[in-house]
Amino acid sequence: MSNGIHVVVIGSNSFSGSDFVDLLLESGGYSVAGISRSPEKRSLFLPYKRHINPDYKFYQMDLNNDMQDIIGLIDTFKPDYVVNFAAQSEVAPSWANPGQWFQTNAVSVTELVHVLKDRTFLKKYVHISSPEVYGACVGVVKEDAPLNPSTPYAASKAAGDLSLFAFVKNYKFPLVMIRSTNVYGAHQQLFKIIPRSIIYIKSGKIIELHGGGNAVKSYIHIRDISRGEMAAMEKGKIGEIYHLSPDSGVAVKDVVKIICQKMDIPFEKATKIVEERLGQDAAYVIDSTKARKAFNWKPTVSLEEGLSGVTHWVENNWMQIKEESLEYVHKP
Repeated sequence: MSNGIHVVVIGSNSFSGSDFVDLLLESGGYSVAGISRSPEKRSLFLPYKRHINPDYKFYQMDLNNDMQDIIGLIDTFKPDYVVNFAAQSEVAPSWANPGQWFQTNAVSVTELVHVLKDRTFLKKYVHISSPEVYGACVGVVKEDAPLNPSTPYAASKAAGDLSLFAFVKNYKFPLVMIRSTNVYGAHQQLFKIIPRSIIYIKSGKIIELHGGGNAVKSYIHIRDISRGEMAAMEKGKIGEIYHLSPDSGVAVKDVVKIICQKMDIPFEKATKIVEERLGQDAAYVIDSTKARKAFNWKPTVSLEEGLSGVTHWVENNWMQIKEESLEYVHKP
């Protein structure tokens, strides 16, 4: 691999991780090693595969089972930056297997940084956290808001975050933490509400709106988030948390209404109301003023534009997508 800036991306097969890899390769000057526990997916879900002869190499390794191999790779590659997207990230299934969520999101993260704290070549470790750690919030939520998780997923992420900051306080570990809101875009997992809604409409299925779709989410396009993460990687201050979020939130039902309009189907015909999910927070609106000022960052992809992009992705890849499962499959 080249002599550019070396970056290790853990969780490179994830939706967010793969878009971040794509942005690094698109920007040039980066030599990237990707790590994920599953084999590389098809280009349908990995946008970085569009690059010809990329300065990128993939390694199939699991944080829970292959820690020594991961450390060995890091010691050989000597990255300037490690960016960690790896997590058990689904909220609802975390109730069924909470210990597995804590193992990945808290225990393995702690074991990783316990070793990385001694690696002098590492300029920064960027950790992808979640605003779920705040629980249900009212008003403007800034980076210093108290942690008040309301699901096993959120509690496991909060535990991992607190552990990381213990290493910052005692070892000056070069942590920068990101908490971003609800990402979406082409290449996303098909069980997520936006691609699933498009697929259901094309398939003639009814979209179930939990709690009537009244929960307010802060949807933001994945590329806007990746740009913010790159800025934090390069310019973020060690020991700081940065929020990445849009200007305002929007109810899930209103997002589905836009999709229905784009696909020329009445909202009432395409949807039905079902019971709310356990632990569903009523609103997700966090303040990203800090990142906007520090990095001159702001979202650039409008919701309308972003939803059009996902719709076109589904339609252009329909023969492949219609053969895929729309269900979340838990992997311990």
